[in-house]
Amino acid sequence: MSSGDLEALLRVTAPGYKGEPAPDIALGTTDGPVGRLVLAVTARGVVACSYEDEDTVYARIHKSLGGSIGSDPRRIDPVRRELDAYFEGRLRAFSTPADLQLAAPFVRTVLQMMLSVPYGTTTTYRDIAARIGRPQAVRAVSSALSANPVCLFVPCHRAVESAESLGGYAGGAEAKGYLLRLEGALA
Repeated sequence: MSSGDLEALLRVTAPGYKGEPAPDIALGTTDGPVGRLVLAVTARGVVACSYEDEDTVYARIHKSLGGSIGSDPRRIDPVRRELDAYFEGRLRAFSTPADLQLAAPFVRTVLQMMLSVPYGTTTTYRDIAARIGRPQAVRAVSSALSANPVCLFVPCHRAVESAESLGGYAGGAEAKGYLLRLEGALA
C-alpha cells in the first residue's frame, strides 16, 4: 500500500484525521517539448521553473528559503496544466505569478522588466539594459537572464542578443528557438 493509499484510507476511516501538513514549498517535475522542467511553488507563486535537475533545485531552495519541501500535487498540478496549455498554444500569459525570492536584487530588476515583454515579441539585452537605466550593463543583463530561476513564467527566452543572434538560454538554443517559434516571434 502506498503512502497515498494509506492517507486516503485514514481520511475515510479515522474521525478527525487531517493528514500530513502540506509542505511550505511544493516540488515536482513536468515533461514538455523543451525537456524536463523542475517546478517549485510557494504560497506566493512559482519560485522555480528550471531546466536543472531536481537535486540542484532542491538544494538551492533549501539553502535560500528553508522550510519544508515536498510533493504536493494540489499546488503543482495547476502549474503543469498552465504549462501544457502554453505549449499547446492555448495560453499566452500565466495566471500563476512568479515568486522571485531566489533572484538576487539586480537579477530581480531585470526579470521584472522581462515581465513586460509581450508574448510574440522579443527585446535585446542592450534594450533591457537601457530600460533599467544601466545602458552599459549589457553583459550583466545577459548574466541576470541566465540566472532566471523561473524560466517561462518570466519569459527570459524573449530576450535576444541581437537581430542576428538569439543569444544564450538555460534550456539551450534549440529550446529558445522552439519557444520563440511557438509564440510567433521567430519564423
